[in-house]
Amino acid sequence: GADKIDIVMNLSALKNGTKEWVKIEFARCAKLIHESGKLLKVIIETAYLDADEIVECCKMCVDSGVDIVKTSTGMASSGAKVEDVKLMRSVLPEHIEIKASGGVRTKEAAIAMIEAGATRLGTSSGITICS
Repeated sequence: GADKIDIVMNLSALKNGTKEWVKIEFARCAKLIHESGKLLKVIIETAYLDADEIVECCKMCVDSGVDIVKTSTGMASSGAKVEDVKLMRSVLPEHIEIKASGGVRTKEAAIAMIEAGATRLGTSSGITICS
């Protein structure tokens, strides 16, 4: 009954120079998931990426047919950062959503992420944000 399938990008493959495998994995997952009428969300774990790698990952997502790109699993050393979301939005076309996740705990942080280009937020502080 799931409508969206999340996958975490293979950071090891990206970092060890087998970037083409990352793109192939995205494309294969997108094909299978879209054949079932569902959406693919890829978590790129921005805390472990520099700006050039974030751009590269976003371009791979575009080329592979990913529907949503998410900043973080929430398990990394840091979560979403406004500058990373802005960078992602500058690369990703409007039809690809951005989910800012990790560290979005206040109304001000939520607004900043939305203004930076996030279309979705991942937070465990929804009540605090909305009050």
